[in-house]
Amino acid sequence: MKITKIIKDYIIKLLIGKNVVPIEVLELHDYFRYHEGINFEYKKKKDLIVAISKDFKHGTIITSGKNFKELEDKIRDAILTAFDVPSVYQDKVKLNPVGKFKKEYALA
Repeated sequence: MKITKIIKDYIIKLLIGKNVVPIEVLELHDYFRYHEGINFEYKKKKDLIVAISKDFKHGTIITSGKNFKELEDKIRDAILTAFDVPSVYQDKVKLNPVGKFKKEYALA
């Protein structure tokens, strides 16, 4: 992530206050309230694991990682990016893998 984006996100957080969340966080919450979680299909491509969303209502989310831990972090980041959620709010958004095979992401 670019340092300029991180700085911009922190400035926004300072300006609107610590207890206020941006509209994008509310939109993310509403998405998961009205829809199921976002399911991902995993494919192995050379030395990467590629995750492709199967049922995201606003298009497709694609990301990759070298291992499942890195892939999990990148999937979270990709979902937040799809909703334009500033990176400084990622701790407030409890986005976690759920289900038997942990291939579905939803708010906890």
